[in-house]
Amino acid sequence: MNTTTKSHTKSKALYERACESLAGGVSSEFRKYSYPHPLFYKEGKGAHIIDVDDNDYLDFTLSQGPLILGHSHPTVLKRVQEASESGQLFAGQHIQELELAEKLQELIPSAEMMRFCLSGSESDHTAIRLARAVTKKPKILRFEGHYHGWFDNVAYGIGAPSEEAMGSRENPNILPWTEGLPADGAKECMLLPWNDLELVEKTVAAHKHELAAIITEPVMCNNGCIMPKEGFLEGLREICDRHGILLIFDEVITGFRLSLGGAQTLFNVTPDLSIFGKAMANGYPISVIAGKKKYMQLVADGTVIHAGTINSCNPCIAAALATIEVMESDHTNEKLFRLGKRLMAGLTKIKEETGLKMLIQGPGPMFNVSFTELTEVHDLRDSMKSDKQLSSQFIQGMADEGIRIIGRGLWYISNAHTEADIDYAIDKAAIVLKNIARENSV
Repeated sequence: MNTTTKSHTKSKALYERACESLAGGVSSEFRKYSYPHPLFYKEGKGAHIIDVDDNDYLDFTLSQGPLILGHSHPTVLKRVQEASESGQLFAGQHIQELELAEKLQELIPSAEMMRFCLSGSESDHTAIRLARAVTKKPKILRFEGHYHGWFDNVAYGIGAPSEEAMGSRENPNILPWTEGLPADGAKECMLLPWNDLELVEKTVAAHKHELAAIITEPVMCNNGCIMPKEGFLEGLREICDRHGILLIFDEVITGFRLSLGGAQTLFNVTPDLSIFGKAMANGYPISVIAGKKKYMQLVADGTVIHAGTINSCNPCIAAALATIEVMESDHTNEKLFRLGKRLMAGLTKIKEETGLKMLIQGPGPMFNVSFTELTEVHDLRDSMKSDKQLSSQFIQGMADEGIRIIGRGLWYISNAHTEADIDYAIDKAAIVLKNIARENSV
C-alpha cells in the first residue's frame, strides 16, 4: 500500500521496556490492540495527538470517546487547576458537587436523584444492585455485544469467536469474556440479540418472576454503532412497565454526545435508572448513576450501599461543570451531528466510487465503518459478518496517513474538529480506500 511511512522506533523501545513492568505493557486491555503496536504519546491538543516519535495524528479515537471537547481544552484545564488548588479531596461535601447534581437534574429526564462514582463500571454495578433491591428478583436481561463494564457479573456476552459459537437467537450461549469468573456467574444474567422486540417480549413473559431489570446501550456503540430499530426502546419501556421490571440505560457513550440529556432525550424514552460517564468531564474520571427518586431513595437511606473514597473529588466535578458550560455555549451537540454527517457522507461517496462493500452506520457524533455485504446491521450477529482483514487494512492505512481511529472501526467527533479536519480525513480515506480496492481487485 502506497502510504506514508512513519517511524515508531521510540514507541517500540518504550513498549518493550513497559512489558517488563506493566502486564502486557499497558494499563488497560483495550490499549494492546494498536497499530503497529501500543504507542506512547506525549501531547494532545484539540483534535490532534502526537506520539513520542513526533507523529501527528488527527484523532477520531478521543481516548475511546470521552474527549468530547477534544484534547486539553483550556477552560476545563483552568477549572481543574482552580479546584485542585482549593482542595484535592475532602471526604465530605462541597458546593460544586451540589451545583453539578442540580445541573444534571435539569438536563437528564431520569435524573431525579443521583450518586457520583469514578467509572462507568462502578455506576453500572450500582444500578444492577439497586434493581435487585427494588424488585427482590435476581437476574438481569442483557444484550449480545453490549458493554457494561468489566466486573464479573457483566463479563459475559461481550463478544464471541464466531456466530456459530453464540448458539440460537432464542437461547444464546452465555460466553465468558475472561478467565477467572465465578463458576455460577453466568446465572446472574440472561442474554438476547439486540433489536428483537418480539424475542424480548417472549423471554420476559416467561421469566418475569426472576428478572429485576433490562440493561441496554440505547445505541449499540461498542459493536457496530447500531441504532435502535423504530419502536425498540419504546417497546422495552412498555415491557418493563407491564412486568414490574426496571429499565436501565447505559449512557456512558451516548450521554452528552447525542444530547446533553443523553439518548433518552433524543429518543424521548425515559429509563428508571441511567449511567453517564467521563464524557461529561471531557475525560476526567467521573460517572453518575441517575434515577427516579422512588428507586434512588434506597441508596439515600442506606438500604443499598454505595460508597467510594474519591467519588465527587474536586477536580473531576470542576471538569464536568466546565465541560457542560462549554458544550452549552458552543452548541456542541449540533456541531457533532453536522460534522459527523459530513464525514459519513464523504466516506459513502468514496465507497460508491471504489465499489467496496462498506457500511457506514451510526448517528453522526459517533459512527462505525465496516466492510460487509450487508446494507444494515441490527445486532452483534450481523456485525460479525464483516471482513476483519479489510477493516484492519483500512485502520492501518489511515494510521499511516495520520488519521487515528479505534481498531474496531468506531469514529468519534469532538468539538475541536473543524470542517477542514473532516475534509482532510475524507481525502486521506480516499487514498487508503482506493489502494484497498486496487489491491483487492474491486
